Amino acid sequence: MKLGLFFKNLFGSPKWLGKWGEKKAEKFLLKNGLKSLARNFNCKTGEIDLVMADADGTLVFVEVKTRSDEDFTEAEEVITYSKKTRLARAARYFLTVNKISNRPYRFDTVIVIVPKKGKTQIRHYPNCFVPDYAVS
Repeated sequence: MKLGLFFKNLFGSPKWLGKWGEKKAEKFLLKNGLKSLARNFNCKTGEIDLVMADADGTLVFVEVKTRSDEDFTEAEEVITYSKKTRLARAARYFLTVNKISNRPYRFDTVIVIVPKKGKTQIRHYPNCFVPDYAVS
């Protein structure tokens, strides 16, 4: 695929943009010492974009937000209370089905901004929220 057509498809489809951003975020986290465990974990309660493990063994549930710009709102602002609740429930389910207990975990957010001109920006927010209830 030619580069121009790639970017036309990338910016023309939120799904393509999101998947591309998730791959960029995963590469970024791998370069920063995390290990990839799962991608796009789905269950009835929600989806987790990436499940990673930090060097100290902490499980990291990652929400990735990809935008072509932040003209109307910053990407961090679109992670609402209900989204955080769904992530926490999906994380609890992930821990249950994989029989994981007594292991530290956290919720990170990675923001990927892909401007039509200029360099891609990646912002990582470790431990960006704590669920209202214990995920055990």
